[in-house]
Amino acid sequence: MKILEYTGLDTTRVAVAYRKVKDAIARGDFRAAQVKKLVHPGHGKFYRAKLDEADRLIFSLVRHGDEVCALMLEVVLNHDYDGSRFLRGANIDESRIADCELVEAVAEARPLRYLHPERGEIHLLDKPISFDDAQEEVYRTLAPLIVVGSAGSGKTALILEKLKHAEGEVLYVTQSAYLARNARDIYYANGFEHPGQDAVFLSYREFVESIQVPAGREAVWRDFAGWFARQRLAFRDIDGHQAFEEIRGVIAAGAEGVLTREAYRALGVRQSIFPAERRDQLYDLFEKYREWLGETRLFDLNLVAHEWLAKAAPRYDFVVIDEVQDITQVQLTLVLKTLKRPGHFLLCGDSNQIVHPNFFSWGQVKSLFWRDPMLAERQRLSLLAANFRNSREATRVANQLLKIKQRRFGSIDRESNYLVEAVGDEAGRVELIADKDESKRELDRASRQSTRFAVLVMRDEDKAAARRHFTTPLLFSIHEAKGLEYENIVLYRFVSDHRAEFNEIVAGVAPADLAAETLEYRRAKDKGDKSLEVYKFFVNALYVALTRATANLYLIESDTGHPVFTLLDLATT
Repeated sequence: MKILEYTGLDTTRVAVAYRKVKDAIARGDFRAAQVKKLVHPGHGKFYRAKLDEADRLIFSLVRHGDEVCALMLEVVLNHDYDGSRFLRGANIDESRIADCELVEAVAEARPLRYLHPERGEIHLLDKPISFDDAQEEVYRTLAPLIVVGSAGSGKTALILEKLKHAEGEVLYVTQSAYLARNARDIYYANGFEHPGQDAVFLSYREFVESIQVPAGREAVWRDFAGWFARQRLAFRDIDGHQAFEEIRGVIAAGAEGVLTREAYRALGVRQSIFPAERRDQLYDLFEKYREWLGETRLFDLNLVAHEWLAKAAPRYDFVVIDEVQDITQVQLTLVLKTLKRPGHFLLCGDSNQIVHPNFFSWGQVKSLFWRDPMLAERQRLSLLAANFRNSREATRVANQLLKIKQRRFGSIDRESNYLVEAVGDEAGRVELIADKDESKRELDRASRQSTRFAVLVMRDEDKAAARRHFTTPLLFSIHEAKGLEYENIVLYRFVSDHRAEFNEIVAGVAPADLAAETLEYRRAKDKGDKSLEVYKFFVNALYVALTRATANLYLIESDTGHPVFTLLDLATT
């Protein structure tokens, strides 16, 4: 039996006894190691081996493929089970613990999705994690660090493991409140403690409020859309979603301040969604937007960030920004201004998962640091291309979507120009299902009482229609999907409710164009073509949804003959 060791395991006080017991377990000789099973509901299956009269070894078993390994977790000194990190105060009476046979233990081994073929070090959050070579390199690289990682690449788990080594006051911040809560939960899972660290996990809005709570309420898309509808006569040729993104991601997003009308006019072709001749009209809309915010006691987080820069003070010894593609330059600048020492940060994200109004690019992020020669010298960008979450079939379909996106719009940037590789053994399946009552009833029966199913819709306003057919409480819009991971994911009408947009996304793309298994870097030939900026929400939302499932995907669509499904090589079941 292969022996794995948790990175926090300390055997220095029982080194000789530990080697003997470890060798016995490796031989599968549980009797020689005096192994007993510790029954501790809710915290997993643990075993104890006897090191000597007073000291015990806590371990568990994990399974990778056909191989079962013993994961050594903790040494318990002087029978102090109550102080065990993993048993968490369980009342253990050794005289009443039954011996454990190897066959029984092997049958209950916990699955491990990936195991490095040579390294036996295991990290632990809510579950055991083995790093591949790319992750290990990032783990051992000093800050500052920018990590580009695809969906399912384990980037959040990796940065949380790095965060464990930071001293003092440390901050984890991300746009999604759900992801911030989930990151905190898995960080402290299995009783992790760091006496020299005070860590806080905040959504970006919570971070802003930690500096000073803005007056009023945040203006979100629903508020903007209602206001914009009343401006249609004056701005009838402008699309609301594009205007919202231009205001949030361009005019008010820069680290140097809100763009003046002159500066906005002077932007290059690739720095704005709108051509130069339309920008005065957009700026007129922006000025009216600011007036409306003041009249209604609503606030825009970008505009607040510009004001709060003067209020922010150094507070944190280390900062992690997760899903950095969801925040703007000024928001990033505000977070980094709370660092006590420049450069003590880690950023990670994925351009293919941009689902918030934002004109994000890795080039813009890097430009914030390249101005400082010392930071520029140390700066590096690391790429994580392996997919540890999704099944092979889900990964195939997600990669196919990336090929469509690249063929239609060109490469986003050099850093995101790659396909991902599934490393798990789960084959999985992706089913395209006609939107009929019987099909929905069948899926509802399977999902209503199950924590292994979740239903995703594209936007918050789509939830009402989905609730008429699905009774599960696990119903999320794509803005809530960051950090989600379920065995089965139901995608409800992502394409059928947006036929026109997906027609544009696949325009001019043929199956033969998608044959290559790599992405050749190429920018769009026409610099004035804004198609990607116009349609990226839709293609990115579908990509995020496809990459939430560890096993199976069910796409419910009325337009099952849409060309996008042909290109994804999906047919109705």
